[in-house]
Amino acid sequence: MDLFEYQARDLFAKHGVPVLAGEVIDTPEAAREVTERLGGRAVVKAQVKVGGRGKAGGVKLASDPADAVEKAGQILGMDIKGHTVNKVMLAQTADIAEEYYVSFLLDRTNRTFLAMASVEGGVDIEEVAATKPEALAKIPVDANEGVTPEKAREIVEAARFPADVADGIAEVLQTLWKTFIAEDALLVEVNPLVKTGDGKIIALDGKVSLDANADFRHEDHAALEDKAAADPLEAAAQAKGLNYVKLEGEVGIIGNGAGLVMSTLDVVAYAGEAHNNVKPANFLDIGGGASAEVMANGLEIILGDPAVKSVFVNVFGGITACDAVANGIVQALELLKSKGEQVDKPLVVRLDGNNAELGRQILSDANHPLVQQVDTMDGAADRAAELAAK
Repeated sequence: MDLFEYQARDLFAKHGVPVLAGEVIDTPEAAREVTERLGGRAVVKAQVKVGGRGKAGGVKLASDPADAVEKAGQILGMDIKGHTVNKVMLAQTADIAEEYYVSFLLDRTNRTFLAMASVEGGVDIEEVAATKPEALAKIPVDANEGVTPEKAREIVEAARFPADVADGIAEVLQTLWKTFIAEDALLVEVNPLVKTGDGKIIALDGKVSLDANADFRHEDHAALEDKAAADPLEAAAQAKGLNYVKLEGEVGIIGNGAGLVMSTLDVVAYAGEAHNNVKPANFLDIGGGASAEVMANGLEIILGDPAVKSVFVNVFGGITACDAVANGIVQALELLKSKGEQVDKPLVVRLDGNNAELGRQILSDANHPLVQQVDTMDGAADRAAELAAK
């Protein structure tokens, strides 16, 4: 789960990372009173989960409370890279002398944690990494040892921070690491981490991504979820315990196993090139137990997507045999009909593996007008794409 900047700032403050005062609002007029509390001036910052806010006009300096109201009104409702600004954060202004970059993240490739730091902060770190890779220090962090004072000093030296800020940066790195571990984060990033005119080190911006697999340890994380921005189909699938991700396509996908579903997405995308370039509409893994209820829940979610024109059910029988899957499909269609759900989109079914012949016979005997069987994965993908294109 990615957090908004104001949520990241609150987490930083909770764990002792130095931040400036700030408040979040959702109406322009509320900016007046907040700016007065912040000392009469404020930075008005769009709260969206995407970079490039400044370039898009989503970050503005307000010189007084009236100006803050005007600037908040300009930013609220903006579209920034497809994200509508529904909230802005008003932050205390700072006398910035230098801008740096620091972060901790999970390095999946090397199966460790990674610290990244640069004296060139305040810009897109991807740009720094691409054009001046020597300016971005990357230091592995052992999960058992963490960021000790010695490790913090190693990061500081690798990034070549000036001597006058070395101690302050090292202290922030240790506190930021504690935040990273305590909150079960996948990423904590500060860009920029600044040195002020009086020599203080302060986190002016924050980006945090939390590991949803650790939610059972953090009841308070539920309050951080942006339910208003969640895709309604994804929210409905989550409520039913389904592994579902909405995509921008026309062929609904159901499979058993994440690897098989990923392969199915690729095959459908390839087949769709010959049929008006149709694409997969979703990722949906029903797992090993394809019961009638699970299948019905999956079909209900996919058929509820108006973009879906056809459905491809791709199952390889293993622990759950294909006959059980076939019975699940038949019963799911009956269950949806009994609930008054409109089922009017064609289903292309490919069954292979354990008891595949029996499963195919069950579907043939049911003779449902919307169900078509294709023996091969490539053939089924092509047929599903063809039906979606029609």
